[in-house]
Amino acid sequence: MTLELYARRKGWPLESVTVELSHERVHAQDCEDCEKPEQGFIELIRRYIVVTGPLSNEQKERLLEIAKRCPVHKTLSSTLRIVDEMDIVGPPGSSPRAATM
Repeated sequence: MTLELYARRKGWPLESVTVELSHERVHAQDCEDCEKPEQGFIELIRRYIVVTGPLSNEQKERLLEIAKRCPVHKTLSSTLRIVDEMDIVGPPGSSPRAATM
């Protein structure tokens, strides 16, 4: 979606975008694309982007740069912290209270 919006705003002839992801857990020392070597295992996501349309090489390169700055990429590239919440409902007539796990 980010690429389509960007291309539309620029007036580029982008016809479609398809993204495929693969996920694997690999030894950190085996990760060729990792910025800093770590110990143990890391989660590795590979993204394969297919764009169609009569785009120049410069436009394709720019779209790849934009893809690296999309909100989903930023979220997955950052240090994540997940906070789980649920409503605990007691006997009938009692009010639910939010619990943080």
